[in-house]
Amino acid sequence: MEALIQLQKETIESLRQLVDSQRLTIEQMAKSHEEQTAQLNQTIANLNETVEYLKKKLFASSSEKAKKDAFPGQLDLFNEAEAASDPSVPEPALEEAVGGYNRKARKPKATREEILAGLPVTEIPCTVPDEDRNCPYCDTPMAIIGKKIVREELRIIPAKVERIQYVQEVLGCPECKKDGASVIVGAETPSPLLKHSLASPSTVAYVMYQKYVNSVPLYRQETDWKQLGVKLPRATLANWVIKCGIDYLEPVYERLHQHLLERDIIHADETPCQVLKEEGKTAQSKSYMWLYGSGNDGLPPIRLYDYQPSRGGYHAEKFLKGFSGYLTCDGFGGYNKLKDVIRCGCLAHMRRYWYEALPGKSKKSPEKAPAEIGFDYCSQLFELEKEYSDLDADTRKARRLETEPAIWEAYWSWLETVGPTGGSRLARAVTYAKNQKPYMENYLLDGRCSISNNIAENIARPYAVGRKNFLFHDTVKGARASSIIYSLVETAKLNNLNIYAYLETVLLYMPDYKNEPEGIEELMPWSDMIQQRCRIRSKS
Repeated sequence: MEALIQLQKETIESLRQLVDSQRLTIEQMAKSHEEQTAQLNQTIANLNETVEYLKKKLFASSSEKAKKDAFPGQLDLFNEAEAASDPSVPEPALEEAVGGYNRKARKPKATREEILAGLPVTEIPCTVPDEDRNCPYCDTPMAIIGKKIVREELRIIPAKVERIQYVQEVLGCPECKKDGASVIVGAETPSPLLKHSLASPSTVAYVMYQKYVNSVPLYRQETDWKQLGVKLPRATLANWVIKCGIDYLEPVYERLHQHLLERDIIHADETPCQVLKEEGKTAQSKSYMWLYGSGNDGLPPIRLYDYQPSRGGYHAEKFLKGFSGYLTCDGFGGYNKLKDVIRCGCLAHMRRYWYEALPGKSKKSPEKAPAEIGFDYCSQLFELEKEYSDLDADTRKARRLETEPAIWEAYWSWLETVGPTGGSRLARAVTYAKNQKPYMENYLLDGRCSISNNIAENIARPYAVGRKNFLFHDTVKGARASSIIYSLVETAKLNNLNIYAYLETVLLYMPDYKNEPEGIEELMPWSDMIQQRCRIRSKS
């Protein structure tokens, strides 16, 4: 009997353990199911967010500008309302209160005379015929009492091609010839741009201008040349561009590079490109055009492009070797390789992350989403920078230090309270902001520094437009030549030069100047000689 009872007790204990085991298994399965459900819900939310983002990219406005009433004023963000009170301020007059705010005066439009000031004038006289120059009443010859301009119009002279032949005069001594000696002296002739070639400074400058300013690929230019009466294959045009770019424009480019390294502020960025024939790489692989530009330092602007086969940070380290100053760039970690520089972050990139994380119209709620708050902080800083844009560097620095550090402090404190879910665009925005915290406030150290890297973004834009037309570079040498020519074109543009005239002038002088440092310095876009020859006179 006791044995039977003991057996039953063991059976009951075994069943209890089995029940506990089954209960634990059920709890684990339920927990796992909840985790899977939560993960699936998060995945669905991330996918919906991606769909909203793609819809916004496709159909919504691409502008990231905020409406002026989209975010509160600086005091509203972190100060008490009482801080704004001032009993000494008088009440506004009725006209001021009812009339609304005063608009900022618009910049007056340029007059016709200002627009046309740089153009040569050709007068076409309109005279009275001889038979009508006598008085119709007394038949006395009438005298001129004045002239007036009745109308003005513009005339354009289309491009035309001429054959230019250099005819050398050759002199011989007749007396020496009698004695059997031959004394012959030939006149000195200008150095050719390319030996045994039809290329001239004007034709090569024209091809470069069309390709790198107007973004006209060489195969289209080939058709244009045919219309002008000359059959020039695109291979010839490409040879002109590459040969002259490397032989004649590169020394000017290298001198610009030296000038850039002597500046205090540099902006940098990089954009992908494609080179078909590059050793060790497939035609579909990515290469990069690195972009560098001087900052708002009050000196003549410089813009440089540097082709490299990869995005390795050592390319920037090599290009900027010898530079020590402020480097403004985005969050790319490759720039961390640079030594002896103060790296400044880009608020435009940070705001873009918040902009991309903004909820869609279907997710509106009474309270602002975290992405909206982050976006508003960035927009507020941009509004302050807009107010300070016309100030000199020292005053701008002082005004910044009065207003902007408190905003940054509030921003970083708020950022610590944001807990986004993994994989979302909000999480990317928070991660980017936290990673960039060491660099974002460095612009406050110097009033000449910019709060964003928009200068480098603007350097990339002309190249991106051209890339949409020519699609790729055929060879590494062609990509290198393109980087050189783009550099001279964009630097000339910002120094208010006629770009075609500048390219032609450089190509005209460089066959004799290429080994003369002083001559190359004279071809800098800001030199007196270049400014006199190539400067655009019109205010337009």
